[in-house]
Amino acid sequence: MGNVQSLAAFKKAKTKAKAAGVTLCKNGHHKWSVEKETTFDSKQGKLVSRFRCVRCNKTKVSSI
Repeated sequence: MGNVQSLAAFKKAKTKAKAAGVTLCKNGHHKWSVEKETTFDSKQGKLVSRFRCVRCNKTKVSSI
């Protein structure tokens, strides 16, 4: 007999599972986290906090 494999690997993902975080972001409920790499904006000449959404990678900048 051949190798036994689970059928879960071949199962199609449910629509609800695919769109779990995307629908939240579309409705404005982002999950913001602070980016530590860049804290100074050379165009404005001041310190800024840069946030990135964990789910959709959208960024927002807030001046301190």
